[in-house]
Amino acid sequence: MTPPPPPPRPGRILRRSLSASLALALTALAAATSLVVAGAPPAAAAAVPAPSPLYVPGRGATVPFKEQEAEYATTNGTLIGPNRLYGSLPSEASGRQAVTLDAVGEYVEFTLTAPANAMTFRYSLPDNAAGTGRDASIDVRVNGAQLKSVPVTSKYGWYYGGYPFNNNPGDTNPHHFYDETRTMFGSTLAAGTKVRLQVSSTAQSPTFTIDLADFEQVAAPIGKPSGALDVVSDFGADPSGAADSTAKIQAAVDAGRTQGREVYIPQGTFKVQDHIIVDKVTLRGAGPWYSVLTGRHPTERHKAVGVYGKYASQGGSSNVTLKDFAIIGDIRERIDDDQVNAIGGSLSDSVVDNLWLQHTKCGAWLTGPMNNFTMKNTRILDQTADGVNFHYGVTNSTVTNTFVRNSGDDGLAMWAENIPNVNNKFTFNTVILPILANNIVTYGGKDITISDNVMADTITNGGGLHIANRYPGVNSGRGTAVSGTHTAARNTLIRTGNNDYNWKFGVGAVWFSGLNEPIQGATVNVTDTEILDSSYAAIHLIEGASNGLNFNRVKIDGAGTYALQIQSPGRATFTDVVATNIAQSNPIHNCVGAGFQITRGSGNSGWYADPPACTGVWPDPVWTNGGVPGGGGPGGPTDPPGPTDPPEETGNLAQGRAVTASSHVDVYGAGNAVDGNPNTYWESRNNAFPQSLTVDLGSAKAVKRLVLKLPPQAAWATRTQTLSVLGSTDNSTYTTLKASAGYTFYPSSGNTATVTLSGTSARYLRLAFTGNTGWPAAQLSEVEAYTS
Repeated sequence: MTPPPPPPRPGRILRRSLSASLALALTALAAATSLVVAGAPPAAAAAVPAPSPLYVPGRGATVPFKEQEAEYATTNGTLIGPNRLYGSLPSEASGRQAVTLDAVGEYVEFTLTAPANAMTFRYSLPDNAAGTGRDASIDVRVNGAQLKSVPVTSKYGWYYGGYPFNNNPGDTNPHHFYDETRTMFGSTLAAGTKVRLQVSSTAQSPTFTIDLADFEQVAAPIGKPSGALDVVSDFGADPSGAADSTAKIQAAVDAGRTQGREVYIPQGTFKVQDHIIVDKVTLRGAGPWYSVLTGRHPTERHKAVGVYGKYASQGGSSNVTLKDFAIIGDIRERIDDDQVNAIGGSLSDSVVDNLWLQHTKCGAWLTGPMNNFTMKNTRILDQTADGVNFHYGVTNSTVTNTFVRNSGDDGLAMWAENIPNVNNKFTFNTVILPILANNIVTYGGKDITISDNVMADTITNGGGLHIANRYPGVNSGRGTAVSGTHTAARNTLIRTGNNDYNWKFGVGAVWFSGLNEPIQGATVNVTDTEILDSSYAAIHLIEGASNGLNFNRVKIDGAGTYALQIQSPGRATFTDVVATNIAQSNPIHNCVGAGFQITRGSGNSGWYADPPACTGVWPDPVWTNGGVPGGGGPGGPTDPPGPTDPPEETGNLAQGRAVTASSHVDVYGAGNAVDGNPNTYWESRNNAFPQSLTVDLGSAKAVKRLVLKLPPQAAWATRTQTLSVLGSTDNSTYTTLKASAGYTFYPSSGNTATVTLSGTSARYLRLAFTGNTGWPAAQLSEVEAYTS
């Protein structure tokens, strides 16, 4: 059955819408083979080095695949891009570059860097004259031998016109060009194997544009859990996909709820033409590569595959687990009133884990009021609208370790329409290539956390990270406006922000809006953030005042126009904000004058000017790749030198960082060890070794030297402390960076001791103490961490 829809969603207003990490993000180049041109016109230039969003240590989703970009692979095709101009084919490619194959025998060849038995590749075919797309196939060859022919299509791409768009090629603004498909090799291919995508015919499609390939080792199918109900053997669902299995899977789910048993979807492709309604049940499959729900009603096109909780007006659903299967739909247009999302309804106290969601309207549109929902370890690909949206009073809910690519609208969104969204979190996600709007956004909400994410390649009418009082139902009168503390910490943004085709100027990578009413009375903390190679401004305020903004330890490396684009009043503090490679000589555009109040703390450079620019003319952007000019801006692409390591970070990386200890006594807490004051100190509980002190550096750093200090007063006699140094990227698994040894602190030389390290990258540093000859406890006044 299909539950009645929730209140209609109002038509959305048209969207008004370096660092060590950068060096590691360029690792795709290190393993890539050089561009080879033979038998076809050569590419105009070698691919421009572009940081990858998948190789930022300690941030973003942990994915099961190794990604390779076509532009760095071996090919006799034609390089396109780099270009970020909306409506151009390379503008929607990862890194804004791809390879086009337009003749029989042209190919892109990847060399495996790890064993793999499966591949997903991202590609684009042209639309057909009717706007319904075309079907074709491309060969997969392994070490030169034909393995299989893989179907490809453009029926899920190519939208036109203005929001919410249409499928008429005669209209303006073509976009949403790319799609993805997946295939298994049938066996595990060893590292070093060459896998080629090659054109065997141009009769079905004149061109094949290849963006990237993701290679992975897919585990064996997961067997049926003991005591579970089987949708095939127990209820007669058809794993071949020939017959409609909607009613039979629904019957299995209903039985699972009443009997308190899990429901298992075995290997197969199951045709589902309407919602499966879940409540107080676990629905799990053999794995997202093996158990697939797909389908759409043949005549009632507003009905399609989806797994939904009951709507809140019907009492909502709770205690649901959805795990280890795929929902791959057949949605080819955007109609906002149609409930054709992969996951929907109200799902309190529920978990979505390890799903593959593709070709639906939204990956998950959750409609509250609802509480305590978690999505994790999930892939969301090729949606016509949002990847995930927490809408209408969603509280205490999380999306974590989830990979989103090619959403048609916001990648991850919270929209507090009429009912407050409170204490929600988006953490450790990777969000790439939202075709419209933002990578990650919260429209209103209270006490929201957006941390440890990677955002890349915004296409149009949005930025990478957006915090705003925008869209219907977001206002303080209903308690839905931005309020409490919003934490945006340890995020990396790469090539985010882009031109708004309504405004005719750029949207910043991190931007704030008070369109409905000013942001005021809230605290918004943006900390430990990297804003790299922004298409326009790095930080942007517009549409009403934004107050209470605090930027701490923010690194801006590359901005197509300005470091700050100020188009509305507000108040902000900036501490340790460092900007480099800003295209405009004056790094601030501000025509509101004193209406925007800046408080400058210490450690700032590269972004401030007095007076700021106020020209009335928006400059053309100059796009860079980590400070290397390149690609797609006015004047055409350039051919920059290869990537180089950025300068090492200088200064004490530990000062002011989050720190914890196994214990402390009296007022001698762990924070004293990173406060920059040598006269305060941490002391552990006495006579209770071992003890430890752990510092969170905010992101992984290649630390090569620790300086340990005790108070310098002569009253502190010479003492030797025995300790080891451990490191971790996730604060869970630790490895030894320095074996246990004694370090002597001499008052005559300032009571300091130095520990040399190899430079192994770690975000968390732990000092493990086992002895102290001067006092029966661990003691430190300062721990300082350096990369040199």
